[in-house]
Amino acid sequence: MPRLTRALQFFAWPVVAGLVIALLVFALFPDLLPEGSNNPVTTRHTTGTTLSYADAVNKAANSVVNIYSRKVIETRRHPLANHPLYEQLYRNPSQQKRVQSALGSGVIVSEEGYLLTNNHVIDGADEILVLLHDGRRAGATFIGNDPESDLAVLKIELDNLTPINLGNPKAARVGDVVLAIGNPFGVGQTVTQGIVSALSRYGLGLSVYENYIQTDAAINPGNSGGALIDTQGNLLGINAAIIFDTVGIGFAVPVDDAMDSLNDIIKYGRVVRGWLGLTVERLSDTQLQELGIPSNTPGVLVTDVSHNQPAHIAGIQRGDLLTHINGQPIGTERQGLNEVAELDPGTKVTVRVLRPKLNAQPEQLELEVTVAERPIDSSVRT
Repeated sequence: MPRLTRALQFFAWPVVAGLVIALLVFALFPDLLPEGSNNPVTTRHTTGTTLSYADAVNKAANSVVNIYSRKVIETRRHPLANHPLYEQLYRNPSQQKRVQSALGSGVIVSEEGYLLTNNHVIDGADEILVLLHDGRRAGATFIGNDPESDLAVLKIELDNLTPINLGNPKAARVGDVVLAIGNPFGVGQTVTQGIVSALSRYGLGLSVYENYIQTDAAINPGNSGGALIDTQGNLLGINAAIIFDTVGIGFAVPVDDAMDSLNDIIKYGRVVRGWLGLTVERLSDTQLQELGIPSNTPGVLVTDVSHNQPAHIAGIQRGDLLTHINGQPIGTERQGLNEVAELDPGTKVTVRVLRPKLNAQPEQLELEVTVAERPIDSSVRT
């Protein structure tokens, strides 16, 4: 009997120890429990890394500024101002002027103090004040603007500025997380978060040259001209517009397009774009077939040709289907517009057109065109 007792004691302590260890393991790692187990789930609290975009915001925040603009508007003189009985009431010249204020945002893009913002933020302003994230303020000099892409360039004279890091919008993908930084409703610098909802948006009627990044990050009045950044704090675009009466539809100008405009404005005082002197529109497959052209043919229909301008001189006619520029197919009217705009004036390009013929196959022509500079405010877009 003493031997049996000693044997049980010898084997009992490892069994008990094993049970205790097993209970501890299942308590710490409940996922190891078999599925369908009736054992209660033990909640664990861990101190893992919290998902945050604070580093990206800290990296970009000092480069985003608040912009306040003012312009004096001459009001119409009252029709009774010259009447002998009422002229005393309307003699005060201050009654003929009023001050209109606007607010927006901007982004510092160089150590020299150049800022990018939207043209509509400062359009016609007599005075522009810039407030930095560190509390400093300065009057801004208007360098130039590009109404056709709703961009403007300002400059401030301050030391120790923090230019934002430029990102690569061409590498952006639908679904990428983005952050919008600006001054909505004048409440102060604010950050909102969303995703890239779409790329290369156009045809919205917001400006002539449209190639927007669409996002659902909140862009409210006052955010215009602010920064759309990636999760590394790099600038992807300049916040430009929202569609009113909607939620989650905002647009930003890609930073590479914006920087091209800025460099032109600094160098030439304006944005220099290539121009052929023609207007085009996209055709449906049905319209192509009616012209005797296969439905899968790339290209845009020439609807107008300016007299004595590059396209007219080269022999392009209204009704031609413009299919290629320098061997590259044209998919949409926006693509054609942007491709031509990127060409330097004086450049010679080869364009391929299909010219419909009555009761015959379309004639294919290759014509050489010398690109001109697009006139300011031209109604002829390409």
